[in-house]
Amino acid sequence: MHRHQTSLLPWIAVIAAATLAGCSRAPSRNILGSYFPSWMVCALGGIAIALIARAFFKKTGLLEEIPVPFVVIVAIACAATFALWLLWLA
Repeated sequence: MHRHQTSLLPWIAVIAAATLAGCSRAPSRNILGSYFPSWMVCALGGIAIALIARAFFKKTGLLEEIPVPFVVIVAIACAATFALWLLWLA
């Protein structure tokens, strides 16, 4: 190694240790004896909220007015998933 590279090595180790300090284990939930990642539970909640929103749009007639309903429903699912994640685990 060159002298310049060896002087950077301790700094790289310090920066890596500082940035990886928040990475402990992944949050998980015990559901009926099995551990599931928390993001999966939030994704299921987001999908359920999107399906409820789709039923609401269908009932009120807004679903036919939306130009690309699949994209809107997927966006609602993603927004609900991230909101659940922030409200539950933040």
